Amino acid sequence: MAKRIIRVLIIDDSPLVQKIITEGLSKDPNIEVCGAASDPYAGRDAIVKLRPDVLTLDVEMPKMNGVEFLRRLMPQYPIPVVMVSSLTERGQKTTLEAMAAGAVDFVAKPKGGDLSSMIDELRTKVKIASTVNVSQWKNRQYEPAAGMASGIVAAKTAGQAPSKRMCAIGASTGGTEALREVIGGFPRDFIGTVVVQHMPAGFTKMFADRLNGITQVVVKEAADGDMICDGRVLIAQGGKQLEVVRMGGGWGVRCFDAPHCCGHRPSVEVMMNSVAKNVGNKAIGAMLTGMGADGSGGMKAMRDAGARCIAQDEATSVVFGMPKEAFAKGGAESLVPLHKIAKTLVSMVK
Repeated sequence: MAKRIIRVLIIDDSPLVQKIITEGLSKDPNIEVCGAASDPYAGRDAIVKLRPDVLTLDVEMPKMNGVEFLRRLMPQYPIPVVMVSSLTERGQKTTLEAMAAGAVDFVAKPKGGDLSSMIDELRTKVKIASTVNVSQWKNRQYEPAAGMASGIVAAKTAGQAPSKRMCAIGASTGGTEALREVIGGFPRDFIGTVVVQHMPAGFTKMFADRLNGITQVVVKEAADGDMICDGRVLIAQGGKQLEVVRMGGGWGVRCFDAPHCCGHRPSVEVMMNSVAKNVGNKAIGAMLTGMGADGSGGMKAMRDAGARCIAQDEATSVVFGMPKEAFAKGGAESLVPLHKIAKTLVSMVK
């Protein structure tokens, strides 16, 4: 049976970008670009007329930016959206707001304006987005999380003593919102936690800062040599690998340049294998929503070393890939709905 053709609508104010994306996506026989629009108002009309399966949406456009468009679109007409983001600080901020407003994923425009290098990634993410059920956004009212709209970060300090236990979390597609719920459910004194969320360099610091503004624990982008302490969550840097190593009577992180593993840098596989080796049965772990199998072997190694591990269930995953593989391989002992993951991890510690 022939594969279903994925119909894509491009919304971007640049005719050149429209042309590059159209030509790039059209090289895949399973993708058809059904139209293009230069602003959200024209995009809205095109959506109604063309009924695309997926949108690609520029972050920064005239008349209305991509975030405001999503906040209006998703409650009325939920559709999978892949954002096309700039690497500027403003572009990063807007992209993360777009993820909170319903976008499935994003690709970052490379420096220098050579968009051809991002087309392969965009093709892959369009295909992933076409499989995502976004119906939960229907009739949803947008409510910014406390502290997020204002950008105010609460004054918090993590414990200085090394953690005696630690938590390892992996996530990819859909993970930014899943992590917001999970980490938002951690108490102030929760055990030291290390997170790998697939994200390009530059975005992880802003993502960590945003989480820090809405959680009880301290959240920061990991730096080489950071200690793992109770009340602290370290987000792996985009573009670098991260390992958990023994350090000063406890554990810390090593951030380093290395090739991709399982297609990613940072990679959940690299992080979790190091946890299995250096933390063993003092660790707990969780695998959240994401495409592919990154971390499935690492989580199995953690479990074999005595760690307790869970994975997000299919019903609440944006993409049930990484959790499914972790469970199938024997790394995750159970599948847990998103709203119960934080509580489950806390109970494992107790």
